[in-house]
Amino acid sequence: MGVGLFDAIRGEFIDIVEWTDDSRDTIVWRFPRHDNEIKMGAKLIVRESQTAVFVNEGQIADVFTPGTYTLHTQNMPILSTLKGWKYGFDSPFKAEVYFVTTRQFTDMKWGTANPVIVRDAEFGMVRLRAFGSFAAKVVDAAALLRELAGTDPQFRTEEVQEYLRQLIVGRLSTALATSGVPMLDLATQQDAIGTRLAGVLTQELAPVGISVPKFVIENISLPPEVEEAIDTRSRMGIAGNLDQYTQFQAANAIGDAARNPGGGGEGVGLGVGLAMGQRIAAGLAPQGQPVPQAPAAAAPAPAPAAATPPPLPQPAQWFVGVGGTQQGPYDAAALSGLVGAGTLTRETLVWKDGMAGWLPAAQVPEVGGLFGAVPPPLPPQG
Repeated sequence: MGVGLFDAIRGEFIDIVEWTDDSRDTIVWRFPRHDNEIKMGAKLIVRESQTAVFVNEGQIADVFTPGTYTLHTQNMPILSTLKGWKYGFDSPFKAEVYFVTTRQFTDMKWGTANPVIVRDAEFGMVRLRAFGSFAAKVVDAAALLRELAGTDPQFRTEEVQEYLRQLIVGRLSTALATSGVPMLDLATQQDAIGTRLAGVLTQELAPVGISVPKFVIENISLPPEVEEAIDTRSRMGIAGNLDQYTQFQAANAIGDAARNPGGGGEGVGLGVGLAMGQRIAAGLAPQGQPVPQAPAAAAPAPAPAAATPPPLPQPAQWFVGVGGTQQGPYDAAALSGLVGAGTLTRETLVWKDGMAGWLPAAQVPEVGGLFGAVPPPLPPQG
């Protein structure tokens, strides 16, 4: 009977205070003391990634880092003072013990519910959406209990995650606006912006005892109209230099003419080839030196005098002024090729032997007829 009574009395005292965390989202856990008292000399076991905080009648007392402790008045100076233990009493005592997890919580997500408006030097005011993840860690257990957890017996990450997300979104627009990074380069600077935000958030959360050791921006999305403008610019970049693009088209025209003999294709191909060759030569010639001109078409050899007709009249040789440079001579077939390539227009100056001076091609009947199938430019629009 005496043994049973002794066991009942001993059961009223707690001699081991510890917490083995079997969850992945608990930040603060209160030791379930109920109405029992903690025996003086009891064992306190604080594991790695934990901090134990003793609270006496709502007032934070002693804080214990990882290790094993034998509780007595010497290692609980604040609690001893609060309870008035001036002479090291060994009697059991009542106090609340909170275990705080100090490991990193890495599975926390964030995202912008509404677009963040920033000013870009190239695109003006732009609305951005972003999302990612971050890690949070308790660095001051006492501050966390005072400012956030309070007397909550089991304070979980879900209770603080929304508060952190709102804080992140509030700081994100400032970080993007002051980053000085052009909109087109944001993807390459996401890591640097995330590192800056981690420092800003850690400083902001210091009063509540939380730090943000890692902040990751997984994606920054642009509005559809900005993405369309970027796609248009990319296509222009692929087209490249317009002059090179014209040369490329001329080369294709020569190939088409070679595959389709007859019907004037030879003349067109010859004219385009001469024009393209001279334009390439103009690009390669040193500054200030004349561009070598294509040789005139060789005159047919005179036929023998006996029993042969007289030689055919030599076709007119034309000279063309392109970009302030004299080019030629060309025959009529070559001029037709230049018209097809766009090198010879109605306003291009032409000249041949017998003319008093240079004239626009449209004012020379022999050349103006080559533009019959090419519509004139549209008149100015009102």
